[in-house]
Amino acid sequence: MRKFLVVLDDTRECLNAMRFAALRAAHTGGGVQILSIIPPEEFQHWMGVADLMRAEARERIEAHFEVFAKWMRDKQGVNPELVIREGDPVAEILAQVREDPQVGVLVLGANHEKHGPGPLVTALTRSAGTLPVPITIVPGDMSKERLESIS
Repeated sequence: MRKFLVVLDDTRECLNAMRFAALRAAHTGGGVQILSIIPPEEFQHWMGVADLMRAEARERIEAHFEVFAKWMRDKQGVNPELVIREGDPVAEILAQVREDPQVGVLVLGANHEKHGPGPLVTALTRSAGTLPVPITIVPGDMSKERLESIS
């Protein structure tokens, strides 16, 4: 089964990327893999504090994931899987794409403000020529209706 890999973070454009991935998976019989990355700078403390912060970060991610997972299961009939990695976001996304042969498409949400599409989109499009999968970039300000019509 082909999986649509989508990044779960705290950005608004993440919402449209999630919607698009779920809709495409539902329409093509694919799956959704949701990747969340814990940046290393969150753990620059003593070991005990770092372990506690890591556990709290995982709990936040799992709670956030459950919101999207429930919507995907209830509305699209798609049961997503969650992958949590720690490290530099771009490096971890690239590693996940290369390590999981079932990932068929990387779906990213693009910021719609003046400052550019966002750091992930900017960095990953530079690597697009060497990736083993295509990248789909979903505009962050695209309406739900438009997303549904093109999915």
